[in-house]
Amino acid sequence: MKNWYNLEPQEVLKELSSDAANGLATEEVAKKVQTYGRNEFEKQKKESILNKILHQFKDISTIILLVAIGLSFLLAVKEGNGFLEPIVILSIVIINIILAITQENSAEKSLDALINMNSPTCLVIRDGIQKIIDSAELVPGDIVMLRSGDLVPADGRLIETVDLQVEEASLTGESEASEKNIEVIENSKVPLGDQNNMVFSGCHVTAGNGIFVVTETGMKTQMGKIAGYLNNTLKMMTPLQARLNKLGKMISFTAILSAVILVIVGILRGESIWHLVLMAVSLAVAAVPETLSLIITLSLTNGVKNMVNKNAIIRKLSAVETLGSTSVICSDKTGTLTQNKMTIKKLWAKSEAAISDSEEFTENQLRLLEQFALASNAVIETDENGNRQIMGDATESAIMKLFDDKGRNKEELLSIWPKVKEIPFSSSRKRMTSIHEDPNGGYLVLTKGAFDWMPVGKNSKEKEEAKHIHDTFAKEALRVIALAGKHINKLPEEEELEVVETDLDIIGLIGIIDPPRPESKAAIASAKKAGIRTIMITGDHVATASAIAKEIGILSEGEKVLTGQELSEMSDEELCSSIREYSVYARVTPEDKIRIVEAWQENDEVVVMTGDGVNDAPALKAADVGVAMGKNGTEVAKNAADMVLADDNFSSIVDAVHEGRNVFSNIRKTIYFLIVCNISEIIIMLGAQLIGWQFPVTAVMLLLINVLGDGIPGICLAKEVSDSRIMQRKPIGRDESFFNSNLIHVIIRQTIICSLIVWCGYYLGTNVVVSLGVAPSHEIGQSMSFLILGWSSILHVFTVRSRKSIFKVSLKTNMPMVYSAAAMILVFALIVLIPGVGNIFGIASIGANHWLIAILLSVLPLIVAECGKYIDNMEIRQKYRNRIIRHRELDI
Repeated sequence: MKNWYNLEPQEVLKELSSDAANGLATEEVAKKVQTYGRNEFEKQKKESILNKILHQFKDISTIILLVAIGLSFLLAVKEGNGFLEPIVILSIVIINIILAITQENSAEKSLDALINMNSPTCLVIRDGIQKIIDSAELVPGDIVMLRSGDLVPADGRLIETVDLQVEEASLTGESEASEKNIEVIENSKVPLGDQNNMVFSGCHVTAGNGIFVVTETGMKTQMGKIAGYLNNTLKMMTPLQARLNKLGKMISFTAILSAVILVIVGILRGESIWHLVLMAVSLAVAAVPETLSLIITLSLTNGVKNMVNKNAIIRKLSAVETLGSTSVICSDKTGTLTQNKMTIKKLWAKSEAAISDSEEFTENQLRLLEQFALASNAVIETDENGNRQIMGDATESAIMKLFDDKGRNKEELLSIWPKVKEIPFSSSRKRMTSIHEDPNGGYLVLTKGAFDWMPVGKNSKEKEEAKHIHDTFAKEALRVIALAGKHINKLPEEEELEVVETDLDIIGLIGIIDPPRPESKAAIASAKKAGIRTIMITGDHVATASAIAKEIGILSEGEKVLTGQELSEMSDEELCSSIREYSVYARVTPEDKIRIVEAWQENDEVVVMTGDGVNDAPALKAADVGVAMGKNGTEVAKNAADMVLADDNFSSIVDAVHEGRNVFSNIRKTIYFLIVCNISEIIIMLGAQLIGWQFPVTAVMLLLINVLGDGIPGICLAKEVSDSRIMQRKPIGRDESFFNSNLIHVIIRQTIICSLIVWCGYYLGTNVVVSLGVAPSHEIGQSMSFLILGWSSILHVFTVRSRKSIFKVSLKTNMPMVYSAAAMILVFALIVLIPGVGNIFGIASIGANHWLIAILLSVLPLIVAECGKYIDNMEIRQKYRNRIIRHRELDI
């Protein structure tokens, strides 16, 4: 792509075979449409429902269950014992797939939003005639006319400007409108924000008018490049997806290994192939935690609901858990950390000390503010609902905001000092002049603009004082606007009006900045306590970005600032190795933002990217979690994001991280809960085969236990409240497992005791006369096993709630869990008690002593868990005491 800003307008016109006066001929346009295509963006293909369904079949747990369905169906046909088993398993699979698809919200709308941003029509010169055409019909070489209020329809080189200003915040990240001209830029590498002789598709004309020749259309424009990044940028696998993928592999390995052992043992014993098929189905059902997908989905959904209450709207479920693993927040400055609203911070009136905007103004300082207001065209309008709104460019709006805050009224001021003439702002002069009738006779000349361009008189003392104040303001990253003036007795002729801009006296200066959001500093401090680093990425200048970053606590001692130009000279390897050194990135492009996000990800960090502009959209999509501003964010940013902040409040991100950590904690509890239950079932079934017993429970019994005993109480884990210290812990690493060493120890212990009690119950029911009148049998043993396995699984949910004793964790914080557990204990009892129901599932009636034994054995894992917690917590307390003793010894 050419650097059109390096070429003279005539060179550009020649290169594009165009003419400034006549534009393109109709025949030429037709040829160029064939070459360049329409001025539109390519649409991203959306995944069909069929593909989404097929995608679900890639899940290992689903594959295992599908194999079990096939085997169970063949067994039903062969043995003629009914299709209850395959139907139940198939129902579980279908429910899981439906839930997964209905919760899927990955359809991208970003490109549609980008298309909608394009101006539907534009004014062009073709065949020497001005005509309005659909902007999609533009081709390189078209001559387009711009007026105030227009949306630029394509990228182009300006060939004529009159006080043209274009607001490019959504593309460059800069708050201030860019002043445009036609002058050639010699430098070969210039950021978008400094290409003042170019205009870009999707940006707004805020003042003046101009003419440009189209240089790029469609996907070749800067907006088109962003559209391409949105199409081509692939998200990394989320931490939750990665962990569940590992868990799925572990489950499949366990299932396959168990099946191999089972088949080998069966063949050695000379058992029939169909008996082995029956065992394989049972093992598959035992291995797969059927309700895991449902419980995790509900945990994420519950997190979504809680986040809505904190003004964080989640668009993609996986983002909830990923937020909990966040270790780096890459934040856009303008509109995210700052208010995207230029504000006067300092004011200096001649012969007085500079003051801040919040201090009490003297009469002289109020007069200076009034004169700034007179030299501004911004106005305050009141809509039909009584809401006041300032209309005008960013600088003049800042002046009018402070003017209004000080209780002044511009209409009253103009009635005393009516405006009679104005010399408009010019980018070549860097100033504008307003002339007002003096009530005491003559005229007041007020010139507002850049200090260095003020045509002031020769009073060196005044100029020196003003220069000192100007430099002081500039060091604080304030944009300095000067006001100078004088009194004249009569107006010059219209053609000589600019002579009034001579020998002016400096009246005062104001320092303007886009201020930080009030909540940003506290939110960044909270994130730091949680082990999360905040990085500022902005298209703004280095000085401004650094000042804001220091003020809100992002830029600390020893941390560096990197510019977009310096970044472009670094290789990806250099950036990855040095990424931790930089906390602020200034004057960056959309491509730079993606590189920064990906460099942090290469360092195994979980990255959140926040932003509100079109220029943020590709990085929002590339990040682990993209967060867009809801109020001031563009539709492109919102649709590329995983989460939208309804209140544009940076602190809401930290609240969302807290909720994400709570969700991860609950998912970990769910995994712990289900893994103990399912591994116990595998050991029970496989162990029975190795011992030479028949199966203690059937596949249908296992499904009942997994869905009712594990699933329904397990769902309530989604509503558990996390430990109050959760935001004082370090983020969970991207590669960190669900299982730490201590949790593995607990899982092994609880799995062993859960397996032993079921074997014990089965042995007693099968071989020992426990209750008079009830002969021991395989069916009685299975009924005992069913009750013990079901009840112990239900009670296990209370163990996993916390590492504290169950007596120290209030049941009132999760009463739905208590109710569901009690209900399922009763349901299991009724299945055994009611003969008609029990017969359906192959369950026999048992005697009173059987019930007592089942109750005692079912409570045993809870007692073992409590003893384990007591020992573990005692060790933790001892380690803590030893640490305190060591610290005291060091102090001595």
